[in-house]
Amino acid sequence: MGERSDRAPLLDWEEVPSADKPAGADSDSRDRLDSPSNSRSPPALPGRGWSGGPGDPDGCGAPPATSITLQAGADGALRLDAKEHPSDSGPGDVPLEDRMVTWEEKDQIVSVFVVTFNTRTGNMLEWCLPEDMDLEGVEFKAIASGSHRVTTDFIYFRKGSYFGLACFANMAVDSTAERGARMKSVGILSPSYTLLYRYMSFLEHQVRLQLQSPGHYSPLEAFFEDKRALLLPSGHDVISLCPISAWGAAIHHSMHPEMKITHPAGCMSQFIRFFGEQIMVLWKLALLRRRILIFSPPPVGVVCYRVYCCCCLANISIPGVGVAVPEFRPFFYVNVADISALENELSYVACTTEKIFEEKRDLYDVYVDNQNVKTYREGLKPLLRISTADREKYRKLTEQRKMLLYSQEENGDCVSSEEDLFILFFLEQNNRIFQTLSEVAACPDPTLTGESVRAMGLDPHGDRLFLLHLLEIYGFDTLLLSDQLCCS
Repeated sequence: MGERSDRAPLLDWEEVPSADKPAGADSDSRDRLDSPSNSRSPPALPGRGWSGGPGDPDGCGAPPATSITLQAGADGALRLDAKEHPSDSGPGDVPLEDRMVTWEEKDQIVSVFVVTFNTRTGNMLEWCLPEDMDLEGVEFKAIASGSHRVTTDFIYFRKGSYFGLACFANMAVDSTAERGARMKSVGILSPSYTLLYRYMSFLEHQVRLQLQSPGHYSPLEAFFEDKRALLLPSGHDVISLCPISAWGAAIHHSMHPEMKITHPAGCMSQFIRFFGEQIMVLWKLALLRRRILIFSPPPVGVVCYRVYCCCCLANISIPGVGVAVPEFRPFFYVNVADISALENELSYVACTTEKIFEEKRDLYDVYVDNQNVKTYREGLKPLLRISTADREKYRKLTEQRKMLLYSQEENGDCVSSEEDLFILFFLEQNNRIFQTLSEVAACPDPTLTGESVRAMGLDPHGDRLFLLHLLEIYGFDTLLLSDQLCCS
């Protein structure tokens, strides 16, 4: 067999089957990443984060029936190619709810960079493309505070209107000048975080190369040339290659969140086990669009996944609901350089390794330190109590997880996943609440009674304050609460 060129794996690595990897490939990478071809992990969904224009999806539909791709003609123009695939249900019309629009989004990498730790000057930007890209502060995002205590890590973050993914590595060296350790991070920026996971393995490989052979940038140059985005003259926006009309209608029947990023096996189950019944508290706070800051020492990657899981708690797929409320924005990793940006945010979820943030109480509504969820806002403190209805919902969630795991083990079910179960559980719960609120609001007597509150899956007494906040934030100001719903 002929020897494969150096360029091929770098630019076509997505198409190389995992079986082709050397036997000594980093097993940690495989554990942390679900391959897009892994049948147990749903395909990544299109999206541009919250920065997209009107019509951005909340997610996508159910099992794949329609595939939409962009194809370049001889003139270089991009054209839409939609293909219908037979449904498993047999011939005939397939309901929109039973379809999923799969969008093969064009690679949109706006920058690639290398950050290093210098013993004299600290974190510094070593190299980047394009050379005139504004990357001020990225050196403190790509190498998180406290990273010297870990060997490898990965970090999702936001830089201006872009999202970034950086892979960090720390290698022992016999060098007095480097104080016995060489630390670097290789990262990329994109207008969307939904496809960044595709390049995790590439970045992990490249940071190892940078540690072993500093200054060897040709693979990164070739990568950027192949994946670079088309920037508008202003340099602030990226030309969108996604015709909204092609999938916009189907997205209203969404089942998955737009913020889908690749997660390690068991990410959701780890999230549930880590927080236990406290996830019900986080669910309420996310639905109320509160500013949630999660603190944890490095490694950062697993905490970025907790940010993602928190975002999954607040999905609503009922058209028109939540349009006027602040978007629940994932900032992922933040540091002190982000303080000014966070000051202007009405709603977000982020993580940090810097303990000083706890003292900046005006920056957040809720501070999560390990499993300890706390707030310094008197009006929110009652929401940290777990109600009877919360315990019942948590019991149902854990039972459904057990049934899924049993089905996977006994029946070889490789289609359903814990992520689907987790997302659908809270999506259905949220839809149930707002469907009931909408129905009561349309009644001649728009009064919420104990019966209607229980129909929403809430506790008429323990969830009264949560309900009051919900009515105010989502604009159900015509609804009245029955006098029977007294404080607990």
